[in-house]
Amino acid sequence: MDVLRQRILQALCLTDDFYNHINDGYLRLRISDVPSNTIGEQAYCIIGARESYLSALKIGQWDGFNCSLKDSNNKTLIISKLEETHTNIEIFLQHVSIDEINSNLLFDLLEHEVQHHGQLIRYAYANKIKFPKSWNTRYTV
Repeated sequence: MDVLRQRILQALCLTDDFYNHINDGYLRLRISDVPSNTIGEQAYCIIGARESYLSALKIGQWDGFNCSLKDSNNKTLIISKLEETHTNIEIFLQHVSIDEINSNLLFDLLEHEVQHHGQLIRYAYANKIKFPKSWNTRYTV
């Protein structure tokens, strides 16, 4: 289970790197000619999932989706919320035995985060956004 903990933290770092790397104007971009929300709205979903899964992990079951991000076009706020949720998850994982928590929720958190990586790769290609070095290393994009 230490590998699962490591992979979750790696995925969180990659997401944080992507949003730190892009400029503010990119948050409003969509993928043209297909149903699409914005890159900023992707952050809303990611942050909300991090908050919601952490809450679920603490009580042992899914308890619904909530997101504290109030402005998906504000890069400073997005970065702050990504850092906050990353730290909160990391602290939680350091202070609990993974065997004592619902491993399905941990896998769901990891899958959700990585699924957004795939979406963000499509957004970046569609909008000709360069990737941070960590993404080039991890995903060979």
